[in-house]
Amino acid sequence: MQEVTSYNQELINRISPIVEKLFQTNSLYQVKLDKQEMIEMLVNLFGELSPEEIRAIPDNQLTRRIDKILVLEAVSGTLNDLTPEQLAIFDAAVEGK
Repeated sequence: MQEVTSYNQELINRISPIVEKLFQTNSLYQVKLDKQEMIEMLVNLFGELSPEEIRAIPDNQLTRRIDKILVLEAVSGTLNDLTPEQLAIFDAAVEGK
């Protein structure tokens, strides 16, 4: 059990600064996402990898992966924020009308 806790802490220590930096440079993340929730989700997600696998990912590559996940999280549900009129415009554009 101690091993799992220390691995989670290792993930938190590696992921948190990356998320912090990405949030500072992207206002979309600041508006749409909860930083702590995203850190927890990413720790759970990357926790599926073995310690050796996560340690083998260079920081720049891990940052790119995290950035892509945050973009997906930020834009998912965007259609739910549209008014019925905006949704009709979107549907027409998708259908090619």
